Amino acid sequence: MKDAELRSEIMRAVKSKDTGPEKIVRSILHRLGFRFRIHRDDLPGKPDIVFSKLKKVIFVHGCFWHGHHCARGNRVPVHNHEYWVEKIEKNRQRDRKVAGLLRKLGWSSKVVWECSLKRPEKVQLDLAEYLKS
Repeated sequence: MKDAELRSEIMRAVKSKDTGPEKIVRSILHRLGFRFRIHRDDLPGKPDIVFSKLKKVIFVHGCFWHGHHCARGNRVPVHNHEYWVEKIEKNRQRDRKVAGLLRKLGWSSKVVWECSLKRPEKVQLDLAEYLKS
């Protein structure tokens, strides 16, 4: 198999729901005693985690796919460079649009970045503060 074909196969296999980082965040939230719904498709952006009574949502973003400013998010593949720059920028624009739509509907949203999960204790404190405020 050629490198480009292998890379394409790997990219197609990347999940958008129930990812490893998402499961870690859900586990942290359960330990904190919160209960929630996942992937509500009646809300803009189908938030990863939804707290209906609190009108709060959490998105768990992969750094590469959503163009985070960390080392992993700042990488852009050399092959098909323009495609990836455009794709990631469209993802970022969509994320901003979804956050605005949720705000207009009276919902608060928070993003948990994949790279932040290297320090789960900090993520736990941030989420507890977000959900209790």
